[in-house]
Amino acid sequence: MKIRAILLSALLSASICGVAVNADAAEVKVGASPTPHAEILKAAIPLMKAKGHELKIIEYADYVQPNMALDAGELDANYFQHQPYLTDFNKEKGTKLVSIAAVHYEPFGIYAGKTKALKDLKKKAIVAVPNDTTNEARALLLLQDNGLLKLKEGAGLNATRRDIIDNPLKLRIEEIEAAQLVRSLPDVDIAPINGNYAILGGLKVKDALAAESADSIAATTYANILTVRVGDENRPELKDLAAILKGDEIKAFINKTYDGAVVPSK
Repeated sequence: MKIRAILLSALLSASICGVAVNADAAEVKVGASPTPHAEILKAAIPLMKAKGHELKIIEYADYVQPNMALDAGELDANYFQHQPYLTDFNKEKGTKLVSIAAVHYEPFGIYAGKTKALKDLKKKAIVAVPNDTTNEARALLLLQDNGLLKLKEGAGLNATRRDIIDNPLKLRIEEIEAAQLVRSLPDVDIAPINGNYAILGGLKVKDALAAESADSIAATTYANILTVRVGDENRPELKDLAAILKGDEIKAFINKTYDGAVVPSK
């Protein structure tokens, strides 16, 4: 009782002295990939501080540990993945994690290798695409959007090269690990590459031969999300973080910093 009285006295004194007291102030631990997620979160630190929260960022180099740490209660949230990945992870691992905000997406771009313009592609040109299902589908859809091939109806975000039904130039589709696509460019004609690998490889989306549009199915489906445990969706400090990451200041930071390689979600 004595401790409680002291705390109440301190709160009253702060109120009398005109100091704002945020009853929902909290420390928030968020797991993130180094680029661009942790960088974006660092820009949110002063904005969270203005609301009385301390934002701590824990960086992870893989895509498994951030979800396992969140599920175990070691983190309050994480920010590194898109919804299809989270959905599959929940099914596979039995975790109960949920998105509370779609923050940004990293557009695929088609980058020049030996061929410097799409109109100059010749028959049997080599096109490198990611070898994982999620990213290969995005690459093929982007090629289809630019008239280079046609996919089987309904293939959508599960498309693989086996779903190509029309290939006028007889393009040779080579499946390569996504992280190696930038290095492959000197040996292929073109390659659709994800935004984060483009950034790491020194490429700029503005220099791409073509890129996913903001309203494309991939852009909306593969938005990177702020994820929390089921049941924590309405925690005030997490709602504050979600609002900040969706806010104008962070959108401006993203647009200024990444020059189109990372785009704020609508």
